[in-house]
Amino acid sequence: MTSSTRILSVIAKLAVLALVFFQGGVFAETSQERGHRMSYHVMPFEMSKTVHVFEMTETGGIQRVLARDPDDADQIALIRQHLKHEAERFRNGDYSDPATLHGADMPGLAELQANPSGVEVTYSELAAGAQLSFQTDDLQLLTAVHRWFGAQLSEHGDDARAE
Repeated sequence: MTSSTRILSVIAKLAVLALVFFQGGVFAETSQERGHRMSYHVMPFEMSKTVHVFEMTETGGIQRVLARDPDDADQIALIRQHLKHEAERFRNGDYSDPATLHGADMPGLAELQANPSGVEVTYSELAAGAQLSFQTDDLQLLTAVHRWFGAQLSEHGDDARAE
């Protein structure tokens, strides 16, 4: 093996190690870790102190955000502030916060953004947080809500559950 062949061999091995290290290895991030990192750009409450509950219904769905500690008044106030704000935005077809957190190509978002008047979004307070209800009689939008909820469930990991 010549000196230049050895150098090329070492360079090739280092390149493979770099790919593993930067793409799939040490710095790989789960969707839940990415959600925690990105959540600070979108949500005022702490993801680790809350749980998101997604319930798919025959007419849409219910999204609840609850403080893990039901006595954490600060987190509960932040949850309520955020969901009240999101309800207004969603009613106007503005789903930019979920797009920022989960990506613009998130399942269901395009349909929900395109037809905001087709989904009734209501806000209500709960003892440990708040909830948004999504109701529609349009099959395409119903499917969009369910796809959107499913994507959030998979992205939030341990911070979410289905009911």
